[in-house]
Amino acid sequence: MQLAEGPGKYDELATYVRTASQARGVVLILVDGNLGSGFSVQVNSDLRLTLPVLLRQVAADIEGSTQ
Repeated sequence: MQLAEGPGKYDELATYVRTASQARGVVLILVDGNLGSGFSVQVNSDLRLTLPVLLRQVAADIEGSTQ
């Protein structure tokens, strides 16, 4: 699976979150939002390399909190 390149339906919201929080990057996942389900990723190339590890850790944390 390849991440989509270019604008997506939630990019404006992701930009708002990233700039308002002064974050280095943002991964935004929406489930049944007003534009449907989707995601937006805005990270620099350094963060993009570590993103899979970060997402696996988030998934493990979520799984651990539901047991």
